[in-house]
Amino acid sequence: MDSALIISCSGKSADCLAGILKEASVTNIATVSSAGEARRQLMEKDFDLCVINTPLPDEFGENIARQITARKLSVVIMIVKSELYEEVSGKVEKDGIITISKPISKPLLWNALKLTSVMHRRINAIKNENRKLIQKIEDIRIIDRAKCILISHLSLTEPEAHRYIEKQAMDMRMTRRKVAEEILKTYEN
Repeated sequence: MDSALIISCSGKSADCLAGILKEASVTNIATVSSAGEARRQLMEKDFDLCVINTPLPDEFGENIARQITARKLSVVIMIVKSELYEEVSGKVEKDGIITISKPISKPLLWNALKLTSVMHRRINAIKNENRKLIQKIEDIRIIDRAKCILISHLSLTEPEAHRYIEKQAMDMRMTRRKVAEEILKTYEN
């Protein structure tokens, strides 16, 4: 993880958390003291990790935590008082928010950071896979449109149109999508 946002109304706690995150090789650390400031920061920049030291002056912290995880950009750790831990963790864990009970120890926070690091890598892998699948779907759509044009304009069958696009791609050393795009340019104009 490269970047983190610490949301804490206590400057001392924020400094302590920032120190631990620096030891964990987090390079870009921003700190804010309220949920409102955090929302403004999150509009300008994405963070890999958000640590929320509850309660915040303008809200408890659950709402901002849920908003962050709903955007699916950051992993969130909420630090709550021990007497509220069970209640809060029961509410927010289904949203993928990690909760830690106060007072926190360094080893406990290290373990939570390891978990968040694993979650962050997994989320990024899924995002990359999703991007690839979306690209494949778009490629298939364009190729299918080109096949339909070949079928209607050149009276080819679907297998013949498919073979035509593949052969053109091999002969011209282009991707099938590029060949399909050229076909669309030629026949749709």
